[in-house]
Amino acid sequence: MKLWTKVVFPRLEKPFLLGDRIMLLGSCFADSIGAKMEAAGFRVCVNPFGTLYNPASLSSAVARLDADTLFGPADCVEMGAGAGRICSFEHHTSFARESGEAFLEHANARLQEARAFWKDCNRVILTLGTSFIWCHGGKPVSNCLKRPAGEFTRSMLTAEESSSLLQSIISAHPEKSFMLTVSPIRHLGDGAHSNAVSKARLLLAADACREAAYFPAFEILNDELRDYRFYADDLVHPSQQAVDYIWERFLEGCTDPSEAEAISENEKAARRKAHRRILE
Repeated sequence: MKLWTKVVFPRLEKPFLLGDRIMLLGSCFADSIGAKMEAAGFRVCVNPFGTLYNPASLSSAVARLDADTLFGPADCVEMGAGAGRICSFEHHTSFARESGEAFLEHANARLQEARAFWKDCNRVILTLGTSFIWCHGGKPVSNCLKRPAGEFTRSMLTAEESSSLLQSIISAHPEKSFMLTVSPIRHLGDGAHSNAVSKARLLLAADACREAAYFPAFEILNDELRDYRFYADDLVHPSQQAVDYIWERFLEGCTDPSEAEAISENEKAARRKAHRRILE
């Protein structure tokens, strides 16, 4: 008796190797998989601007990595809702600091580190979270920083707009191999239907980018696991068990079998190190 359908996808023609330099940009699912890759011994740089949710924010982040400028006072924005902290519209709120000077010091240190990594990296994973974008003064922002909603305009990128943004990133960097994935994290602020439409547009956009590989994280959670027990308590994010399973599928289809033993040993060493930190 067959009780579930397994998501089948072709093995990656050019598998990820431990010697690769891999940049991960996108939703918090990129953070989860990036942490897994780091523990497995891959050389990674994960979300140097914090979580990025949509293709427009990804495009802005890549443009910043390609440029030779740093963040300056003009980029500093005071967060709303009485937070009294300083951040920028290009960063997640985790970058916020008590003063503009402290924010710029942290943001630019991270930028310079990421820019050096980006220059030499050969693999890029872009994780797409939503088609919705917020614009401030006509420019897409990565985070609204808890400022009044009236300061922003909101829209949903079409599949064609998202595809164009992604294609521009890919074509501008022929020296890098790209992988796209749609985050399985649910964005339910506007209801299940809007989330489905948003994800569908991302899936169409990714499918149109033939120069990039695709990893079906969204499909594995929704079409293979298909159960609320694979979600965290918020019923929005994948549970740790789901992340672990998706990671296993990634290892099966996207890494070199000849490195499986080395990856396993690296993961064991990372677990031992984490256990020692807890005991300390």
